[in-house]
Amino acid sequence: MGDSREDRLKKAFDCAKAYEMKCTGCAQTAMAGIFDALGTWNDDVFKCASGLADGLGLTGDGSCGALVGSSLVIGYMFGREKKDFEDVLKPMQTYLMVKDLHDRFVAKYGSSRCYDIQKRLMGRTYDLYKKEDLKAAFKSGMVDVCSTLVGTCASMAVDIILDVLENKE
Repeated sequence: MGDSREDRLKKAFDCAKAYEMKCTGCAQTAMAGIFDALGTWNDDVFKCASGLADGLGLTGDGSCGALVGSSLVIGYMFGREKKDFEDVLKPMQTYLMVKDLHDRFVAKYGSSRCYDIQKRLMGRTYDLYKKEDLKAAFKSGMVDVCSTLVGTCASMAVDIILDVLENKE
């Protein structure tokens, strides 16, 4: 696979989807796909996303982990550093990029909240701490549905990141 924009977007989608299918953990799998597509890696940032799957800690009650994980990569790449902490305008570019990602995501999925997305895409929500719900989630095809969503979100993030990187050159 080459380094064209289309190749990177496809790589982000394909890698993130494959990671979600094999490893689960939508925040980390989205991040891994983005990192792979951009040819970078940061294990500290990756580790920070460990508890963010399925709407925060498998609760379904927070924002989609793929969206949050993708936002973390944007912050890692473009965010405010400690030396600029008192500069309240410094993170504005990152805010705008994450807002763009959020808006694209919500336009496609109708919400950023995990339970809302589950209901919309699978017709119901799942409490993944309950054995019967976990079995039902797997039986319903949740892994495939979520892996496609993770790949899509990773690709959206790479598109936004490449827009900014290309405009800096």
